[in-house]
Amino acid sequence: MAKNMIEKLINFAIWVTGIIVSLAVGLALTSGTISVPYIGVLNVIAGWIVVILTIAGLILALFKK
Repeated sequence: MAKNMIEKLINFAIWVTGIIVSLAVGLALTSGTISVPYIGVLNVIAGWIVVILTIAGLILALFKK
């Protein structure tokens, strides 16, 4: 039982880390802090896509539980 609890805790930590990293990258793309070379204005669009899909995935995961 303790092994199952530790596994759930690790999975949750990885999930939260993924959300934080995705939002950080998406928001950095939208603000121009980071960019992908040679795609210009598509950086902002890609950033918003990352942010919206991350939030949608978060909402769907919370409703699934």
